[in-house]
Amino acid sequence: MVLSFLSPNLSRLGLWTSVVILIVSVLKLFSLLVRRQKLARALDIFPGPPTHWLFGHALEIQKVGSLDKVVSWSQEFPYAHPLWLGQFVGYLNIYEPDYAKAVYSRGDPKAPDVYDFLLQWIGKGLLVLDGPKWFQHRKLLTPGFHYDVLKPYVAIFAESTHLMLDKWEKKASENKSFDIFSDVGHMALDTLMKCTFGKGDSGLGHRDTSYYTAVSELTELVQQRIESFQYHNDFIYWRTPHGRRFLRACQIAHDHTGGPLLQLPLPLLPMPTRKPWFFLWHRTKAGSDTYALGLDQVIKQRKAALQDEKEQKKIQQRRHLDFLDILLGVRDENGTKMSDADLRAEVDTFMFEGHDTTTSGISWFLYCMALYPEHQQRCREEVREILGDKDSFQWDDLAKMTYLTMCMKECFRLYPPVPQVFRQLNKPVTFVDGRSLPVGSLISMHIYALHRNSAVWPDPEVFDPLRFSPENVSGRHPFAYMPFSAGPRNCIGQQFAMNEMKVVTALCLLRFEFSLDPSKLPIKLPQVVLRSKNGIHLHLKSLGSGK
Repeated sequence: MVLSFLSPNLSRLGLWTSVVILIVSVLKLFSLLVRRQKLARALDIFPGPPTHWLFGHALEIQKVGSLDKVVSWSQEFPYAHPLWLGQFVGYLNIYEPDYAKAVYSRGDPKAPDVYDFLLQWIGKGLLVLDGPKWFQHRKLLTPGFHYDVLKPYVAIFAESTHLMLDKWEKKASENKSFDIFSDVGHMALDTLMKCTFGKGDSGLGHRDTSYYTAVSELTELVQQRIESFQYHNDFIYWRTPHGRRFLRACQIAHDHTGGPLLQLPLPLLPMPTRKPWFFLWHRTKAGSDTYALGLDQVIKQRKAALQDEKEQKKIQQRRHLDFLDILLGVRDENGTKMSDADLRAEVDTFMFEGHDTTTSGISWFLYCMALYPEHQQRCREEVREILGDKDSFQWDDLAKMTYLTMCMKECFRLYPPVPQVFRQLNKPVTFVDGRSLPVGSLISMHIYALHRNSAVWPDPEVFDPLRFSPENVSGRHPFAYMPFSAGPRNCIGQQFAMNEMKVVTALCLLRFEFSLDPSKLPIKLPQVVLRSKNGIHLHLKSLGSGK
């Protein structure tokens, strides 16, 4: 009786559900087609390479050697060309200084078609914010990168570097090449933990290894999602094995920044929400409150400590303030502090940007030193002279590393840590040649291709540090070189990164001589940051104490 009553109702419910799904799908498809038509109309005035009828340029971008493929396109299509990832997402891919200036001298927001993919990982921090809230956070965070704050970090950079170099002494004694990328990554992570939370892991233990592996996986998955149009839709992506891998890697990354309280079993069926740091576990909210507890607990403990006079004195007597201390102390003009959710997002953003980009920069610099031994030796002689009889580098020494800095900048020209960034226009733009794009258009700034643009850089494949001598820099277009982006939304932590990379590379050159392994040359691979598909394998010869 009951079953006979329920059966027609269930059948009608299933029918209505199917109808609703069909209507939603048709409306979504219609909105995609309208958007595609607008993008295609805007990009139609820019010639470009031929597209696949379904994948656009995605198949070319996914191949090994895609970075140099874009460089070849830049020679064929001056200024810019359309770049289609599938049939519904199209960018104007630019690689010319005047075109870069037209967009990046403004404050247009990051393209949500790309940066929304990071929200589950780093939340709405400075990297992805836009509008008044971005301006507020930028203003609040800027004092945290003042040189008075950065000065004491020199000792932290050196401490973490020496731990890595001691490990390399053992590896170098085996007289065979090894991949330096992962060791540099662990060193950069140890540095960031000390600078962010005032603590590190000198043993570079299991939690550090898990975090490093998780970040590598996250950047790979984000790049894969950018390039694969079928993964652009959240509903589809979170139900794929790649989407579940992404959420599991997110949780591991958050475990690290959250401290020992974040010891959750991995969700069997992670169902994402749009709020960063939160996951629905078995379709309940129970897991999310526990998940955020770790970093929330750290924040609460720090806040409570700031209310205690004795603890305040201890903090003031420290050699340096860590990033979390600074975030907890900042206020806007109305005296309002950052919310706990904003604090979590900024900590995760700082951990990602301060760790992964410097890892890439340092690793590719050491590769360049191995590739060009004459420049390596000149840098070594310079840092030896600067160090003299001192036991360690001081803040004032960093400005004296002029040749090393020129070599570093030339390395970033050829191997930019972030090879491509994206914007969405919030107002129309007209370029230097009279062509224009309407509001809502998507921009891809291909930094790698810009830095190898032969119309801007004579002999672009040649490693020439003198490109960055004062006399050569003075006559160069301000948007010809953008390793830290440019304009009002440039990298807020670039001085922190440059200081760390100077200290680390100087100490590396004092302890070791680097040379190539011809059988394992690196294969460039863009994964949000510039990595190598097969690692960066170098031979190291110990130079003793380094003096």
